[in-house]
Amino acid sequence: HTRKGGRLYRYYVSQTVLKHGAGSCPVGRVPAGEIEAAVIDQLRAVFRQPEIVVGTWKAAREKDVGINEVETHAALIRLDPLWDELFPAEQARIVALLVARVDIGTVGLNVRIRMDGLAGLVREMNTNMGAAA
Repeated sequence: HTRKGGRLYRYYVSQTVLKHGAGSCPVGRVPAGEIEAAVIDQLRAVFRQPEIVVGTWKAAREKDVGINEVETHAALIRLDPLWDELFPAEQARIVALLVARVDIGTVGLNVRIRMDGLAGLVREMNTNMGAAA
């Protein structure tokens, strides 16, 4: 991060830049807000992908044989519209649970999802829904 005029500016810096200096990587420094927003956008898209729903259900089923594909799909669909209502600390907890790694390149970014984290989140959401009912 850096400060200018009393404002804090946060950046993500590639390992190459850290090791070899500015100019050693075409990506260089990227504003943190842009990367974080792109990661959230990708996560929200993931919640709606049928193949992710099936993979999440299979991972969740390993720990809870009672969970079914319909419950998994319902939990992931509920999460997308709820996202903006969550406190920032809860959003950060969920991102940490779901994101294994973010790779940034000159043509975009690739978010690697933790399927076990996604399955755990679905189990947690289903438990909370059961307790609320």
